[in-house]
Amino acid sequence: MEAKATNKYISTSPRKMRLVVDLIRGESVDKAIEILHFNPKHASAEAEKVLRSAVSNLFNKDEESKHEPSDLFVKEAFVNQGPSIKRLLPAPMGRAYRIKKRSNHLTIVVALKSKLQEA
Repeated sequence: MEAKATNKYISTSPRKMRLVVDLIRGESVDKAIEILHFNPKHASAEAEKVLRSAVSNLFNKDEESKHEPSDLFVKEAFVNQGPSIKRLLPAPMGRAYRIKKRSNHLTIVVALKSKLQEA
């Protein structure tokens, strides 16, 4: 059993978000939430929100059986590039510098630990 959560158009560059997401890939959900909660990077707050949403989606998907967050792990976590907003910054001598404000799409998939993976 697995569940997915996606957050689109996050106003952080994909490169900065990937630094945070690489920390939690393959970890148990308890440990991943702890890592994200105490990480000083700005992107970790958005990643924690998406991770909690994925866990909630799994609980809502499979309501009849009760699972603990310690029974779950982060199966997949990836960041795709979103659209870039283009801006102009005034520069000396009548010129203008282009600025790209990048965005990203974050997807996290959580799944139950099976007995085969623990052995």
